[in-house]
Amino acid sequence: MAAGGAFERDRSYLTTRITADGRDGRPVEAGRYRLVIARACPWANRAAIVRRLMGLEGVLSLGVAGPLHDERSWAFHRDPGGRDPVLGIELLREAYERRQPGYPHGITVPAIVDVPSGEVVTNDFERITLDLGSQWRAHQRDGAPELYPERWRDEIDEVADAVYRDVNDGVYQCGFAREQGAYDEAYARLWGRLDALEERLARRRYLVGDTLTEADVRLFPTLVRFDAVYHGHFKCNRQKLTEMPALWGYARDLFQTPGFGDTIDFDQIKAHYYVVHHAINPTGIVPRGPDVRAWLSPHGREALGGRPFGEGTPPGPPPASEAVPPLT
Repeated sequence: MAAGGAFERDRSYLTTRITADGRDGRPVEAGRYRLVIARACPWANRAAIVRRLMGLEGVLSLGVAGPLHDERSWAFHRDPGGRDPVLGIELLREAYERRQPGYPHGITVPAIVDVPSGEVVTNDFERITLDLGSQWRAHQRDGAPELYPERWRDEIDEVADAVYRDVNDGVYQCGFAREQGAYDEAYARLWGRLDALEERLARRRYLVGDTLTEADVRLFPTLVRFDAVYHGHFKCNRQKLTEMPALWGYARDLFQTPGFGDTIDFDQIKAHYYVVHHAINPTGIVPRGPDVRAWLSPHGREALGGRPFGEGTPPGPPPASEAVPPLT
């Protein structure tokens, strides 16, 4: 917690990279690594989306921590016997400790674990998605999209940085603020940025260019959690997402795009935030709403043009073992 009661995220990460040539830490190798996520976590959601879009399911296995955890770690409490079936661990902390005994920072997802050693290789969420899109090319499916094209990188970085500061992290700065002034400042920045994004997306289908990019992958996980969690739980309550026409249409467009909505489990999202954050919701009561079936309603964004996958193609359905419950 920073001065004045402002929330400050610990961004101390294990930054070892997994690259095609291995010169920056570890080499890309089919079957060697396991991507650990939690369906509840927006930062992990990014990695799940990119893995799906790139078609890496067959070469990079997926471990899914449950939505509930305590101060020790994310846990595999939904798996048989309460253990990850590949890593054999109950708590993700065990993989961090194998990498660095007494690991002093947060036990975060996403994390990529080296299966033979059981050690976390990296939990640098920004670098993970970029590398899945670039360094794993030899294993990507035919038709995988280019999410970080050279000609758009400066604009993608500019948009994504603003989205991270004011929206992705901004909702947490509202929710975890300890003083009114810190909350008011975060709230103003959040809504200033959302208003700017509403204006931007009123005239274009995607954030940068005319195809899906890394910028869209980074904004979507916050938007999809907004009405279910951030609006009330984190006091981001000027408006609901459903009351912002462009952002709501854009979010539904992405949700209905293969690789996005098929990574979302609203029950796990709500269970995590409303049960784990005791200081914000001491009763642990999980709200029944909102009605998530609205995510499947027509969005009309095709009229703005654009091709979601550019010269590529949509991914096929997720493996049955990774399918999330249908919206009901």
